[in-house]
Amino acid sequence: MTQGPLDGIHLIDTDTHWSEPHDLWTSRVPASQRELVPHVVEIDGQQRWVANKNIDIGSAMPLSVVRKDGSKEIGLDWFTWGIEDTHEAAYEVGARLAMMDQMGIFAQIVYPNVAGFGNQNFQKIDDRELRLLCARTYNDAMYEVQEKSGGRLFPMALTPWWDISAAVSEVQRVAEMGMRGVVTTPDPHSVDLPDLAQPDWDPFWDVCSQLGMPVNFHIGASDIGLSFFADAPWPSLDGPQQFLVGGMDLAMSNARVLSNLIVSGVPARFPECKFVSVESGIGWLPFYLEMLDYQMEQTAPGLLDMKPSEYFRRQVYATFWFEEMTPKHLMGEIGSENIMFETDFPHATCLYPDGLEHLNKVVSELDETTRRRVLQDNAAELYRIPLPS
Repeated sequence: MTQGPLDGIHLIDTDTHWSEPHDLWTSRVPASQRELVPHVVEIDGQQRWVANKNIDIGSAMPLSVVRKDGSKEIGLDWFTWGIEDTHEAAYEVGARLAMMDQMGIFAQIVYPNVAGFGNQNFQKIDDRELRLLCARTYNDAMYEVQEKSGGRLFPMALTPWWDISAAVSEVQRVAEMGMRGVVTTPDPHSVDLPDLAQPDWDPFWDVCSQLGMPVNFHIGASDIGLSFFADAPWPSLDGPQQFLVGGMDLAMSNARVLSNLIVSGVPARFPECKFVSVESGIGWLPFYLEMLDYQMEQTAPGLLDMKPSEYFRRQVYATFWFEEMTPKHLMGEIGSENIMFETDFPHATCLYPDGLEHLNKVVSELDETTRRRVLQDNAAELYRIPLPS
């Protein structure tokens, strides 16, 4: 029998999302707090997540394009869906594992929806203790998902970044529980906190380094990041045109995050800390790394002890899904040890249902060592995922 390019590889999908069930928070707190934590109500005919009784924190649409029958919605009609309209794999462990088996995926890294991709939506809650309760309750629920999955689903824990001391404590707590990484905002300064370059954050970088908890920066993880989606389209464009242009610019927004991160010297000061640029693709990275090196050489020689590209290759990872050209031809320009695969399941541009067909075509020209590293080993090592023997 002919061996395919994915044979023998335990495929790890490093960017998926969880469509939070409407009782995720209310089922885990006392009755007296159920109107305070996120719950779903109808406002002007639309289902919305609210907290602290009446603070609107976002739409309750599940952000899934997979119908209950398993087919994929093409277009934007999924904007009108409720959680009852989407496949159970968006929010239920057993159904997700069955879908992963169907897709040929061994394990998945999981990110939130309701809290925002950087936990920025809870900032709308003015009660800081309630914010922390919301984040901790989500993390507890996601640890339950991890446990129920039998070592196949690994949600990233929310960081309560509005309180650096609380953020450090929560990293310690979820690490002790057995979670494998955190997701946070790149822009705490947008709400008058120190930015991530300032020494105030050193305890956070230190605890993440010491406990081996990679810091994940998902696109759209702050109001600044989401502005790339909201402000990029020209005003005259219609809904589908705006979504298309906004989505393209949102994917590129992490170039700003990585530039600030590397130039700030955070990776230089915390060489054991690992960072991930999530759902941002990789095709732009060869130009970006070359330009960053050149710009520093021309305008700030000696700013860092190494080239920016060298810090990237030592400590930063990026994920790809739909791309063909870069994985085929420019993998070496980035570094095969810095690249991981994702599907973005079950979001609008996810690789579903033909992800394996696409992936076979993309990686068929790569050598076996590179295929294993990009599709399995990088993620297994970074997130400490045990592989079957």
